Amino acid sequence: MVPDPAAGDDRPGSSGSLIDELVREGAQRMLAEAVQAEVDACTARFREELDEQGHRLVVRNGYHQPREVTTTAGPVQVTMPRVNDKRVDPDTGERQRFASAILPPWARKTRRSPRCYPCSTCTACVARPDSAGTAPAPGGHGGHGGRGVRAACGD
Repeated sequence: MVPDPAAGDDRPGSSGSLIDELVREGAQRMLAEAVQAEVDACTARFREELDEQGHRLVVRNGYHQPREVTTTAGPVQVTMPRVNDKRVDPDTGERQRFASAILPPWARKTRRSPRCYPCSTCTACVARPDSAGTAPAPGGHGGHGGRGVRAACGD
């Protein structure tokens, strides 16, 4: 169903455009799949490690409480898989813990300020007038070719 903007859609998340909502949903799905793959790889890596009773030391154990993470695509709801890691560090005697490299427990925001935006507007070019002393056209690159844009943007 496509929402009708003229109808004053009051559903949650309907404040942005349809494309914004699709981008957020895609980001949420991709993040969930990436974190799930990371957890699956961790449990598979330690599958052979067993305790004295023959139980695995690293297993999945449900999910953490959902949390909101602010991304460049907008806020997304994330439910992290829980990992029960019973391995013990032989040097310190402390229990080891799984910590996601993709989305650490403390993370609530992702990095926000890319140097180049996907709409082909380069921040290095927009802030600087071209050689004629005029500002570049919106979405333009001030007369720079593809190589010049990549160089100005650090790509």
